[in-house]
Amino acid sequence: MPKTFSNPLLHHPARPLPRTVAVIGAGTIGPDIGYYLKSALPGLRLILVDVAQGALDRALQRFADYAAKAVAKGKMSEAEAAAVTAGVVGTLDYGDLAEADWVLEAATEDLALKRRIFAQVEAVVRPDALITSNTSSLPAEQIFSGLAHPERATVTHFFAPAWKNPVVEVVRWNRVDAAHVEYLRWLFCTTGKVPLVTEDVACFMLDRIFDNWCNESALLLDGATAAEIDSVASEFVHAGPFFVLNLANGNPIITETNTLQAELEGEHYRPAPVFRSVDRWLTAPPGRPVAVAPHTAQRVRERLVGVLVSQTVDILDRNIGEPADLDFGCRQALGFKKGPLELMRDVGGAETGRILARFCDERRGMPAAKKPLGDYQGFLRHVLVDDLDGVKIITLRRPEAMNALHDEMTDEILAVIRRFEHDPAVAGFVLVGYGNRAFCAGGDIGRFVDMLGDATASAQYARDCSRLLVHLDQMKKPVVAAINGMALGGGFELAMRCHSIVALDSAWMQMPEITLGIVHGIGAMVVPYRRWPQASAQFHGMLRRAERLKASRAFELGVVDGIANDYPELIRAAIGRVKALDGQVGNIPDGAIEIAPLDPIVPAAASGQPLSAEVIGILERAVSAAAAAPTFSEALEIGYVAWGESACTAAAREGITAFQQKRKPDFTKTP
Repeated sequence: MPKTFSNPLLHHPARPLPRTVAVIGAGTIGPDIGYYLKSALPGLRLILVDVAQGALDRALQRFADYAAKAVAKGKMSEAEAAAVTAGVVGTLDYGDLAEADWVLEAATEDLALKRRIFAQVEAVVRPDALITSNTSSLPAEQIFSGLAHPERATVTHFFAPAWKNPVVEVVRWNRVDAAHVEYLRWLFCTTGKVPLVTEDVACFMLDRIFDNWCNESALLLDGATAAEIDSVASEFVHAGPFFVLNLANGNPIITETNTLQAELEGEHYRPAPVFRSVDRWLTAPPGRPVAVAPHTAQRVRERLVGVLVSQTVDILDRNIGEPADLDFGCRQALGFKKGPLELMRDVGGAETGRILARFCDERRGMPAAKKPLGDYQGFLRHVLVDDLDGVKIITLRRPEAMNALHDEMTDEILAVIRRFEHDPAVAGFVLVGYGNRAFCAGGDIGRFVDMLGDATASAQYARDCSRLLVHLDQMKKPVVAAINGMALGGGFELAMRCHSIVALDSAWMQMPEITLGIVHGIGAMVVPYRRWPQASAQFHGMLRRAERLKASRAFELGVVDGIANDYPELIRAAIGRVKALDGQVGNIPDGAIEIAPLDPIVPAAASGQPLSAEVIGILERAVSAAAAAPTFSEALEIGYVAWGESACTAAAREGITAFQQKRKPDFTKTP
């Protein structure tokens, strides 16, 4: 049985990436799954299978339309679009699946139909071909138990739009080969998805949340309208349940899935009868809520929270899925503003308990918590921890933000390090980003927005945000940064406070804060000059002009200690550096240092974007003063104060406002 890693990319599969994939079902989600695969693996041969030529023709046209739109938006080049649309064929003949490495079914949610499809598939595919179903509700046991080789088959449940939504559930059931589950996790993570492993129960993990959220909403129609319920639900989700059901034509789906849950788990899951008699709901679109009477709003709110908490504790009590995966999936796949466990934490244990008790009293049979509610909160939300060769691999997992730091992630990294830094069985730590795009794309703006114009509060915020970095400065056990993609701003600042850096040859680093009208508050104006004074001219360009630093150049400068060609080699190199640094971790030195002169520059970024001369001046003065500071701690303090000074400029207000509004800042009207 293969070792299971929390980070799927730590798995080393014996099986290569697929060369030929067949998707059965050319309706809605099947072609979207195919487009995701072709976008991630342009050289892939993709076979679309259906019983109707018209469906295949429409699917192939959708591929062309998607690619054309990506080119028009600048997200693909013409050559990339041509690669995505090449090698895609449609067929009515199952015999064309003979050479497929993976056959993925995305047909109608009908058990008998799926069984017939897989019987046909198994009759023609190679013995080593993987077989999966995109079902949202039917257990793998029911679908695959009749196959001659069920060990190679499982459920891979995508979420709409499948070409864009990062989440996919991978079902672990009692007859599937564990190596295939680990391979699928690795494959999905390699191609940009976030695989969430669930047990084999009806509706798995996330659809148990969504289906019962929608069903409960329908049961509330005895005292509120669909528009009122959606308006109350907008506190928790970006789009209300009835609005989403209209988009997805979801009424029949809820009827089917909740009927299945009722048959397997009890009558309390029986779907609301109204789903059988209504085609579309009269509701309010997102952002345009209707007025709701206070007593009605309270009843709706408590029932919606109640069903959310009830399903959450049931999922965790039955080990259907992991708590961090549940919160992540609800946010990213289902559109909740907070994951249910985060919501429970924010509401508070006593209030959550009252709401759950009332819900279970009103909805007899619905699951109640089997342990104190506080016990459901003891987990890491944003980092994964693995053990490899005596080293703790800490993976930053916020792929929706390219693994950007925020307060909670910072504290989780720090907590893991503090827990193991004095353990003699742990040689050290490696920090790496989740997936293959980013190590860490900086830090969230967070509370800084509220501090613009307040130099003292902003400087203190910089000190507070440095708590992990200052701890790294004082450690004796090595911490190595494994830069697996972009490292921006605070992400590069985190890497440079580690005791060594290794990087993929495709990785790059950038300090873009100056393009937001601010300076770097947590060490970038200090640390790189003291650790790598020979590269000071390079850092001048990074800080003042937001120049990019490629991993190969960083290696030449001595900033990076090793270059790797792929993720496994990167992790091996990082572990090697941990072992090499045993007993040799040194502190960042005190004393004044010499740096390259800060020659005058035109206030413009490497991209040509105009910059604020005032903020560049603040930065240059801080860099010079920090280099002359007699101690490292005094140099850091100069950086904190400069950050506070930059927060009081008109450029900072323009830059941060533009970032929030997703536009380019205009510094031509600021000093």
